[in-house]
Amino acid sequence: MKPEGSDVGLLVVGHGSRDPRAAGEFRRLVGAVRERAPGLAVEGGFIELSPPPVSEAVRSLVEGGVRSIAAVPLMLLAAGHAKDDIPATLVRERLTHPGLSFRYGRALGIRPELLELVDERIRAAVPEGEREETAVLLVGRGSSDPDANSDLAKVARLFYEGRPYPLVEHAFVSLTPPDVPTALEKLRRLGFHRVAVFSYFLFTGVLEERIRHQSASFAAEHPGFGVSYAGYFGPEARVADLVLERYREALRGDIRMNCDVCVHRVALPGFEEKVGAPATPHYHPDEPGHHHHGHHH
Repeated sequence: MKPEGSDVGLLVVGHGSRDPRAAGEFRRLVGAVRERAPGLAVEGGFIELSPPPVSEAVRSLVEGGVRSIAAVPLMLLAAGHAKDDIPATLVRERLTHPGLSFRYGRALGIRPELLELVDERIRAAVPEGEREETAVLLVGRGSSDPDANSDLAKVARLFYEGRPYPLVEHAFVSLTPPDVPTALEKLRRLGFHRVAVFSYFLFTGVLEERIRHQSASFAAEHPGFGVSYAGYFGPEARVADLVLERYREALRGDIRMNCDVCVHRVALPGFEEKVGAPATPHYHPDEPGHHHHGHHH
């Protein structure tokens, strides 16, 4: 995994959560990445909400002799965090550590192994004989970035292809419609009596719990309409493998970020003001001297 005499380290960058279970799952995933790459220096840090901040993870790598860092954003889809906040944070770290070089990998993205994991979770929640009558609802975080939101629609379509489920819809738990109750109501009106809901999230947390509760509440309010909750990805071995794949890609310089419909480059309707807007780092609450302004989830 590590070239001879190399002083390259892997920085896994997470979003952070108010839920300590989410931070624990992130640490388990970083541990799984370490196990798969003995000899590679691996550290994980967060841009907000959970300790340790990115700056602390970078400091640990530097103290261990790393001179070049490949950073991989631990995000399923590339929205503002992966496109904006993390690169800006890395620029800040480069100013703090002159002589340290950075490469930046891409978000985990739309991948067959993630679709396989969704499939496994849903098959575990829906008995084989019921699959052909069960609709699937994939629920994402939701973003102010149309590109990321449309990626979830693409995931839903790819998941539908070649599988027995008659309909695969998508919804979002925050920031953009349709929300979970709206999507479930649509499926109910289309005549479905059974829906499997999967949270398109790496880890648990406030929003994942909200999806779980909203699904259960909707089912309770509509007798005869069954909702099976299929969970979320969790700190899975295949996700750890994908992080290493993104690390290797960053080292090779083969980064294929989708810039064709990126709001930072293309004037999309209603988002024109974002074109060319400067990227700004998040300031983590655990970093000295920085007040975190108005960023709420």
